[in-house]
Amino acid sequence: MDTPQSLRQRIYTVIFHTDTPAGQRFDNLLLLAIMASLVVVMLDSIDSIHQQFAPQISVIEWAFTALFAIEYAVRLYSSPKPMRYAFSFFGLIDLLAILPGILALFFADAQYLLIIRVIRMLRVFRVLKLSPYLRQANFLMTALRGSKQKIIVFFACIATLVTVFGTLMYVIEGPKHGFTSIPTGIYWAVVTLTTVGFGDIVPKTALGQALSTLIMITGYSIIAVPTGIFTAELASAMRGGDQLNHDCPVCAKNNHDHGAAFCNRCGNPLFPRQTEQN
Repeated sequence: MDTPQSLRQRIYTVIFHTDTPAGQRFDNLLLLAIMASLVVVMLDSIDSIHQQFAPQISVIEWAFTALFAIEYAVRLYSSPKPMRYAFSFFGLIDLLAILPGILALFFADAQYLLIIRVIRMLRVFRVLKLSPYLRQANFLMTALRGSKQKIIVFFACIATLVTVFGTLMYVIEGPKHGFTSIPTGIYWAVVTLTTVGFGDIVPKTALGQALSTLIMITGYSIIAVPTGIFTAELASAMRGGDQLNHDCPVCAKNNHDHGAAFCNRCGNPLFPRQTEQN
């Protein structure tokens, strides 16, 4: 008979490791359960299906909640450091997957929290072992940090433009054409500049239509600016691993291409002594 300690170790191996046949079977079954629970949530959001099969869907949902609650408890039991698992990213996701259903048992007003059960989708990253690929998100974060100041300046310019255009439309069109206030004009300018065009407010005068044409052309001209800024920073971040971290002795610029002998900013030799010898 297995001792409690050996049983705990075996459960830990099955649940937390996928390099064994038992662990792979467990992950496959868990993946099927997660996907099935998501299908139930989606079907429950369809009004006709909800009205016709509400009791059956409720029973199925509670069954999934009980299943995931048992799994969560077993993970806590088998983990060598239960508190570390409980406060880890996936531990919190596991808890959020079952917490709304448990709260709904005690608080009637907590039923609306059941929508959070869609967060179970995040558990697919654990089952499919996609978390290593999430490290590539570091490139995105680096690009966002690198382009932050440029994008802030860009949005400051856009805020100035829509304020000016919105105020002009308020003056030109006035309340009788739907531009009842300057904020309403700014709202129209944002919708027009972004080429969305809801059509709830439209200029009626020739001058207003001419201004709206200018705004639309401006929108097409600048809509790709933040994308270009971010793309350039992303490309630079992805090239970072292929660059030489050597400061230029003149202008102190770093991150030069491998094999570069001269600074791409000031043109001075990166390795003066080696250059002279060559």
